[in-house]
Amino acid sequence: MASIQFGSKQIDYPIEYSERKTLGITVTPDMDVLVKAPKNSTITKIEEKLKKKAPWIIKQQSFFLAYHPKTTERKYISGETHLYLGRQYLLKVEENVKESVKLKGKFIEVKTPDKTRVKQLLNNWYLEHARSKFQATALPLIERFKKYKVEPSSIVLREMPTRWGSCTPKGKIILNPELIKAPKGCIEYVIVHELCHLIHHDHTQKFIDLQTKEMKDWEKWKTKLERLLA
Repeated sequence: MASIQFGSKQIDYPIEYSERKTLGITVTPDMDVLVKAPKNSTITKIEEKLKKKAPWIIKQQSFFLAYHPKTTERKYISGETHLYLGRQYLLKVEENVKESVKLKGKFIEVKTPDKTRVKQLLNNWYLEHARSKFQATALPLIERFKKYKVEPSSIVLREMPTRWGSCTPKGKIILNPELIKAPKGCIEYVIVHELCHLIHHDHTQKFIDLQTKEMKDWEKWKTKLERLLA
């Protein structure tokens, strides 16, 4: 693993040499910097290119850092606030023979004979709502992207500690169920972001241009997502 210093920031990167003709620099969603270089490239030449691209690298890493979910420790007791579709609700835990989770006014009401089950019951409720809401939100967006002759192979939910969404090389879109806590606009932003990846795999200017074309106010929703789920 090599590294360069840019101001107070150290940029670490592995180098992969191949038969390619140009030097390529990629920043992954996990904020890793990957360098692919022609076999005859010198370290000096690679470092020169990296220093030139350093502001872009740091900007990309910041972009992905903001895209990472943040977790807050919860106690799952009455009076605690929990989010659902961007709105705050008070958790109301009641002892009851039958288990249930319901939205009632400004409360998320959890009934259970065993209070140690509150977290699991609430998580199951979020997951169930995420499945239906994400599907309903995604369908019109998928229809809109058909004009580019792309369509996801499937949409699945998976807990991801470092991402809101991802797109596999085979076109499967994966969404973090935690997104159900954010407003609909934030959910649409993440889905549009991943649909754009069916066309442009990296975060190039073409990717940003397409995302802006399909969702003009995506930056507003991205910022809201960053601030809300802290």
